[in-house]
Amino acid sequence: MRLRLLLALTVIALPAAAATFDDLFIDKTMRVDYFHTSTPKGDEILALNRVVSDGPWPGSRTRLIDTSNLGKYYFEVIDRDSNQPIYSRGFASVYGEWETTPDVRERAGTFSESLRFPWPKKPVQIVLKKRDQQNAFQQIWSTVVDPSSRFVNPADRAPAGKVWTMFENGPAATKVDLLVIAEGYTANEADKMHKDIERMVGKLFATEPFKSRKKDFNVRVLELTSAKSGVHRPRTRDDRRTPTNVEYNIFDSERYMLTLDNQSLRNVASSAPYDFLEILVNEKQYGGGGIFMDQATASVDSGFSEYVFVHEFGHHFAGLADEYYTSDVAYETGGEHPEPWEPNITANGGHPKWMDLVTPGTPLPTPWDKEAFEKHQRDYQAERRKLREANVPESRMDELFRRELEWDTKFLGSQQYAGKVGAFEGAGYEAKGLYRPKVDCIMFTRDEVGFCDVCSRAIERMIDMYSK
Repeated sequence: MRLRLLLALTVIALPAAAATFDDLFIDKTMRVDYFHTSTPKGDEILALNRVVSDGPWPGSRTRLIDTSNLGKYYFEVIDRDSNQPIYSRGFASVYGEWETTPDVRERAGTFSESLRFPWPKKPVQIVLKKRDQQNAFQQIWSTVVDPSSRFVNPADRAPAGKVWTMFENGPAATKVDLLVIAEGYTANEADKMHKDIERMVGKLFATEPFKSRKKDFNVRVLELTSAKSGVHRPRTRDDRRTPTNVEYNIFDSERYMLTLDNQSLRNVASSAPYDFLEILVNEKQYGGGGIFMDQATASVDSGFSEYVFVHEFGHHFAGLADEYYTSDVAYETGGEHPEPWEPNITANGGHPKWMDLVTPGTPLPTPWDKEAFEKHQRDYQAERRKLREANVPESRMDELFRRELEWDTKFLGSQQYAGKVGAFEGAGYEAKGLYRPKVDCIMFTRDEVGFCDVCSRAIERMIDMYSK
């Protein structure tokens, strides 16, 4: 009887497992928009909003199941006939960050989110999961979508602006498709916009491992025109409304810049095929943001804009964590540390998850002059806060950042295990209990040290996932 049952289960599972992309999907992107709400009582509520088309499917036709184990969330598209997953992806979200702020205990919050996947030929079940305290994915929501339903809108939108190709190395299905969205430019600033895009994207592909893997990317640009230069800056009362509604001061952090208007972002982004996107913001103030598989942003005219572009794309593209821990952040810190899902930080300094990359002979955890670094950082952060409160010109902030870069580069480069892969305490906004792979990295400082070995491997794995 047991053998007969196993054979029956095998037969049931075969259709979805053996089916090809063309058997299961059409060349079109389905977008499921839903609302994600939390109440001060701790209730987490999800509700379907709509199901629409996002244009042709840009993703892989062969790597449909996500095995990366990245993301705070994970969704599966399940074939209703076989009850087998036919598509899946891990991701993070603005809501997922918001629930780590004190605000979550004081008021209800609702965020729009979207799941994008190839358009199924038959009804499917969408299952959304979230990591628990032990990092296991637990189901938090499910809905059934019938692509033939009158409540599903298959119509494509007209482009929201001018779309052009910066470079193309092959069909969208076999390459990583990056969409750069230009935001906060007037019609008279087209020349500046093009120069900004060339400079910022040029920096990304001058940085390893993107430089060596450039042939695996397509880059397209969406130009959005605004009535006034810049975007919304609440702290300085430079009030704007732009097509994506990107703004500074997310979670009341003066440098954190995202859009909370997910539907507007998705609607304009559907103008072109994309797997990943970054919004270039026509502003001088230092700022940006990046969320895995959601969005990335960077201002274009600060003295460190190119660095921010690459750093934030690291978050968005490969799920890399911030390795710094001395800057002011909006998130609550402290307490116990379960193993983070991000590939470049760990709670196990004695046996990090990148153990195979640890430089032979490097002690674990790896010693460094942490106390001296933190003492210097306290003085630096105090000066930074004072300058921001005085609303000084950005040139003054850039001068401070340049001085800090010089000090960091010299100090960190002089450490005994500089350049070695180990486990250095201090990472992920935490001074204790979390560790980073190298004493310095683009995810730790603004120093010109590039991505460390662990971050580079994570980036390459994501490139492989979308380009092969």
